[in-house]
Amino acid sequence: MSDKKESIKQIADNRSARHEYFIIERLEAGIELFGTEVKSIRAGNVNLKEAWVDIKGGEAFVVSMHVSPYEKGNIFNRDPLRRRRLLLHKREINKLYAEIKQSGLTLIPLSLYLKGSRVKVQVGLCKGKKLYDKRESIAKRDAERRTKRETGRNLK
Repeated sequence: MSDKKESIKQIADNRSARHEYFIIERLEAGIELFGTEVKSIRAGNVNLKEAWVDIKGGEAFVVSMHVSPYEKGNIFNRDPLRRRRLLLHKREINKLYAEIKQSGLTLIPLSLYLKGSRVKVQVGLCKGKKLYDKRESIAKRDAERRTKRETGRNLK
């Protein structure tokens, strides 16, 4: 039993999800992939921008996550937009399904990363922002930038 730290390497980040949604809860999940998809993901050829998570028949699937075909993959390449199953425990899936149906929330993949040699997805239980919420968060971010810039000038 060695206490080996698992290295985490960020591959893709869904920045638009942080702008479009309030993230209520985060969850780590494995993802079912084929060999050429893993190679393509390791090369960074993945896009999470339009992706969401769908729960059907007691299983969770990532829908519309684009994994570009591996250039050396020939006949073994899969459809870039195919549904990919998330590896979660049954009780986690049931809990998420109940939250989605009751509260009208959405499951969105927030980031894709390598944890050791495995590909993991960080899934967020999210609530959509209204236009005024988006404007408010942009205004806060701009105000923070301005204060940082001003305090940086004052220190010189």
